[in-house]
Amino acid sequence: MFVSDMDHDAPNTVLLLLGSNLGDRQDLLFQATKAISLRIGTITGASSLYETAPWGVTDQPPFLNQVLQVQTSLSPEVVLETALAIELALGRVRLQRWAARVIDIDILYFNDLITQQEKLTIPHPRLQDRRFTLIPLVEIAADWIHPVFMKSNKILLEDCEDKEMVTLVS
Repeated sequence: MFVSDMDHDAPNTVLLLLGSNLGDRQDLLFQATKAISLRIGTITGASSLYETAPWGVTDQPPFLNQVLQVQTSLSPEVVLETALAIELALGRVRLQRWAARVIDIDILYFNDLITQQEKLTIPHPRLQDRRFTLIPLVEIAADWIHPVFMKSNKILLEDCEDKEMVTLVS
């Protein structure tokens, strides 16, 4: 885990999902985690790494996924802008939805905020449908209540019908 040198006065808790299925996946997650700690806030929780089946476009390599809990003083919009800048710096090119990627950083939750903007929806609109999101999320935030469904992440995982592969790596 990284501790940021930034003095954030961090009143906000954000949960981020990191994923990579191109290149040195583990190193890319490490680099993204380091950049998040330097540019977004203090990482206060990190799940294990999980290898997961691709979602949407299935003819691609498996992903490594991890969930981070971060304390930040940034707004949700600035967290999104910063996450996109980190993706770009690590080589992310957006050509097709759900395509293979060197890095992906998604905002799952931001406190108990519910918002739907043109480029930002919180909570993440599909987190309840995806085991590759819920399994690492439950590892570090099982009792976090989804502000739309009013269910804990643990209950969302129990209710999830997704049967895709999710394997603990480390």
